[in-house]
Amino acid sequence: MRFPGELDAAVDSWLEGRRQGLGARSAALSATYHKGKGSGGIDLAAYLTARLPATYAVNARVMAEVAALRPGFAPVSLADIGAGPGTAGWAALAQWPSLSAVEQVESSAAFADVLQAMNAASGLPALEGATVRRESVTQWTGPSRDVVLASYVLVEMPVAAVRDVVARLWAAAGQMLVLIEPGTPEGFTRMRVAREVLLGQGGMIAAPCTHHAACPMTGSDWCHFKERVQRSRAHMHAKGATVPFEDEPYSYLVVAREADSARAAARVLAPPEVSKIGVGMKLCSAEGLSHAVVPARDKAAYKRAKKVAWGDVV
Repeated sequence: MRFPGELDAAVDSWLEGRRQGLGARSAALSATYHKGKGSGGIDLAAYLTARLPATYAVNARVMAEVAALRPGFAPVSLADIGAGPGTAGWAALAQWPSLSAVEQVESSAAFADVLQAMNAASGLPALEGATVRRESVTQWTGPSRDVVLASYVLVEMPVAAVRDVVARLWAAAGQMLVLIEPGTPEGFTRMRVAREVLLGQGGMIAAPCTHHAACPMTGSDWCHFKERVQRSRAHMHAKGATVPFEDEPYSYLVVAREADSARAAARVLAPPEVSKIGVGMKLCSAEGLSHAVVPARDKAAYKRAKKVAWGDVV
């Protein structure tokens, strides 16, 4: 996996001389990250080594999903809220080279310094000319942008604060709002709140929901997906890993001003269960959660079903 422009070299350059003891530091960061650790006081070198590849991969996956759903979408302006080192914006620029006006909002002075260094070394005109605002996510109000992104941001704040923040992000989203959080119960709780707020304000859900009915998740269940991340040699060393990949769980919500011209019937919410009898799939649709089985006796359908993956629409 490569970052766009010259960002691979920019990250390597920034890490030079900061790698001592990185394995233990990365392990400590990973142990607390999904619980909503704030960016204040974070180990930046550990973050760029252990977390940046995974968060970029997830953002790239979500942007690709949006592009597949809306192939004609060509945004020009972007606001990346809680930008960190700029990860979500990198994924957006890789997907939509049409972006030329970028605003990045980051409250952490340390992260903002890294962000500006990455922008300057990126080789990407949209980032080299980006506006960086050192401002709290909970206070930000900005001019309308085609796309507003908030990636791994809401989980850092109390659930009670999510409604107001999401409403203000939506007010600035000229065409689309993209929210991404860790695929944990805490992350999904915030997605549920955001979904309720956005539907109440007339938003049209593009993904992952294939409907605008009430969310059918109950009890301890939560909607999330996983993205496989190919580890670099440095990433494997920092994490003490023996396999060349890891699976990053995430929850997300993409809401647009206009409805899709066509919508899928359902989305697969868990890894399909393949057996000689058939392929079983957990589905979410306007009718709620269901379990469908494609029988092996229907050879053509069974062959197609075996190719269906967790997160696909059917």
